Amino acid sequence: MNPASEAERRPDDAYPNAYPNTNLGANSRAYRRAYDDILRDTFTEAANAVTPSPAPLAAIERAGRARRRRGNAALVMAGCGLLLGPLAVVLVRGTAPPDPVPVPAPVLTAAPPTPSPAPEPAPKPARVVQPNQRVKAAPGVEVWLTKDGKHWSIPEQPDQFRSVNDGNLDMSVPGVSHQAETVGDRYFHSGVYYGTHEASRVEITTLTGKVVRAELLQLAGRPGWGVWYATTEPPGVSGPEIVRGITLYGATGKVLATL
Repeated sequence: MNPASEAERRPDDAYPNAYPNTNLGANSRAYRRAYDDILRDTFTEAANAVTPSPAPLAAIERAGRARRRRGNAALVMAGCGLLLGPLAVVLVRGTAPPDPVPVPAPVLTAAPPTPSPAPEPAPKPARVVQPNQRVKAAPGVEVWLTKDGKHWSIPEQPDQFRSVNDGNLDMSVPGVSHQAETVGDRYFHSGVYYGTHEASRVEITTLTGKVVRAELLQLAGRPGWGVWYATTEPPGVSGPEIVRGITLYGATGKVLATL
């Protein structure tokens, strides 16, 4: 029997004979109390009829042990924190920061200076000679000057002459002449520079681009003309051209004449 459903009924429905006469007057209270007693006994019998399940003692014991272990671990961790905290403070305060590592300054390596071209040797002044003074210009070659002009001699052609008075040279403007002859395994070059008192050097540019500086001769008194000579290797090519050019320079390096 379900007590709850029984209790929810009206007393007259649960026990139809409990109130046989609804006009009992003063005895109605006694009947109400009797009903309550019956209802209480009914609930008591229903409750006693329920058999409780055994309490889970093993699970409760295990949960208690687990809570105790967690509590002990928390206490140990808290104790370790209390012990290590001052030590960490001491270490932090007692350890000086490391010295900064000095950064080496970059080493600046100067670029090697660009080698400057070797300065050209200072031009030699013209050698002053006496008339008919013979100068050995190359093996087997002699050169000498007179007031009339240039004289030279080679083994194959001795006593050659180039006049400065025959009108073939314009003595009013700077100029240079050129003669070339084979002497042994080299070329012998010579000529007359004229029309200037400022002549400083004569240079030959060969077919290979090599520059050869000539020797200068002149008579005393600076007559306004002189003789130059030099030797070069054979050009190595056939043809009428044996040099690329001849240049006459002044004392300041100015080009006075070319050929």
